[in-house]
Amino acid sequence: MIANIVTETFVEGGPIMWPMLIIAIASVAVVLERIVWWLGHAARRDPSKIDEVYTAVEDGDIDKASSVAKSSSDPVVKVLWHALNHRHASLEGALTVASGIELQRAGRFLVAMDTLITIAPLMGLLGTVIGIMTSFAAVGESGLDASKVSGGIGEALIATAAGLSIAMFVVVFYNYFGSLLSKLQFEIETAANNLEVMLKGKGIES
Repeated sequence: MIANIVTETFVEGGPIMWPMLIIAIASVAVVLERIVWWLGHAARRDPSKIDEVYTAVEDGDIDKASSVAKSSSDPVVKVLWHALNHRHASLEGALTVASGIELQRAGRFLVAMDTLITIAPLMGLLGTVIGIMTSFAAVGESGLDASKVSGGIGEALIATAAGLSIAMFVVVFYNYFGSLLSKLQFEIETAANNLEVMLKGKGIES
């Protein structure tokens, strides 16, 4: 029953619904990929490792701090490990590179989501224009034939609704993932600054 209604609505939306379908599938795929990634990210987080690294640095045992950090899959700890291993060359440079890599992974597909948010309603608008043109063409050909005119208007409204629905769906997750990225960036920057201050406080070359 529901499948028939969806199919009929899709057909009534006109040819523009096919590219709209592609956009919808791409939107769902990107959102699902990001959900899976962030769930994995949450599972990899290990704040206790950060405390262990700080404790080892406070004790002046950099080798131990590096060893503790190396065994963790927490992205924040991985940044600290990268910095500890390259502190003699350039601590700040190592922190910048390592944090950039982790943030790039966390922000993957955000640009694609932003593009989908923009293109979906535009595609719906295009469908609206096509539907209205169809209605005017029907009026010119057969006068005020209610069935033909309403068909064009229906096509326009369905395309608009589809485009707005896709955009609203994606924008919710776009903002949510953006907030998670900002939080991760803050945590990485805080951890990196703490490490840098601790190393300088201990007089350890960086």
